[in-house]
Amino acid sequence: MGSVAKALDEVRASPDPAPGLDRILDNIQSLSTPATIGDDLKSILETIIESNVGVMKARGLFAKLITTLRSTENHDLWIDVGQQIVSGISRNQATGPAYLDQIAVVCELVATAQENKEDYLAAAKTLSEITLDSSQRRVPDEDKVKIWIRIVRNYLEVDNSASAETYLNKLKNVMHTITDPELNLHFKLSSARIQDSKREFLAAAQSYHGISMSNDIAEEERLHTLAMAIKCAILAPAGPPRSRVLGRLYKDERSAGLEEYGILEKIFLDRLLGPQEVAKFAEGLQEHQLAITADGSTVLQKAVIEHNLLGASRLYSNIGFDALGPLIGLDGDRAEETISRMIEQGRLAGRIDQIDRVVYFEGIDVSGEKPKMIVGKEMRRWDANIHHLAEELEQDFVEQQLARAA
Repeated sequence: MGSVAKALDEVRASPDPAPGLDRILDNIQSLSTPATIGDDLKSILETIIESNVGVMKARGLFAKLITTLRSTENHDLWIDVGQQIVSGISRNQATGPAYLDQIAVVCELVATAQENKEDYLAAAKTLSEITLDSSQRRVPDEDKVKIWIRIVRNYLEVDNSASAETYLNKLKNVMHTITDPELNLHFKLSSARIQDSKREFLAAAQSYHGISMSNDIAEEERLHTLAMAIKCAILAPAGPPRSRVLGRLYKDERSAGLEEYGILEKIFLDRLLGPQEVAKFAEGLQEHQLAITADGSTVLQKAVIEHNLLGASRLYSNIGFDALGPLIGLDGDRAEETISRMIEQGRLAGRIDQIDRVVYFEGIDVSGEKPKMIVGKEMRRWDANIHHLAEELEQDFVEQQLARAA
């Protein structure tokens, strides 16, 4: 029988087990060994629970047990024994609520070990077990925010944006009370990452760009966030709103030093993109940014097709669908569908002649408004034709009058 087991037998026979349990925890290093420390701590836990030493004494013993567990610096032990502590304390529904603070400390310790082992989903679930608002435990907003941000970040590590957004919504209700710059930065970054994961690329680009100008992060991180802003802006649906965001990113002097600057420049200047540069850009994208959309294309392919379509609208005043298709990587029918959708959504100015299978492009500025000089172009052409016809009729009438007079 081990030394800890013998000591616990003596404690159980004592009318007041608390002092004996306290001494065992103080001398655990000499009583236990690395091979038995896990089982010994679990035995101490069960003895505390079964001894009915009273809430105040039990809190102190649980706190010392947790401190002893932390001192082992063994992540596997933190998870194994920590989970046992949580389940053991919670077993008695009558007394469990009295130890919510101790459960919270253990959950954070277990989650830290799970994060270090890159088991982010388990870490998020462990942290979600912490009671943050109840009549038995009042928690300051800042402490709630710290836990919720950890949960959000862990869910994002496994691309579970839906669960992450649930906790982000909780954060939105209290962030106005938080003055800690680091917590506010983590909140903004988490919001941007969720927008990115949900493929709300335009909003994500704006959020990332705002974060990239923060002085609260290192220069390297600012440039990384700026690169993320550029990637999201490129993946956003083509149209005036994206053009405005691209304009701000293109004019940001720091962008010129980034690998993504070449494709950013071509897209901002409405130049057609080739397959090679698109493939190179795709190498730097995350998995969700290459996801398949409902029409069978990837997010990137769809963004490039729409961009090249806008680029073509700058080169041609009109073009047939069958001729346009190869320019944007689609067949004629798919090209017509894409053009129709973009015109309907106000992201492309033009009109379609379905009989002749031709699209007539009109100019559109980054504000989304059709320039008046372009809009009036067809009217001026109509007026000119009427004027020319009237002149011909007048000339014909004059010639007939002269012929009769002769």
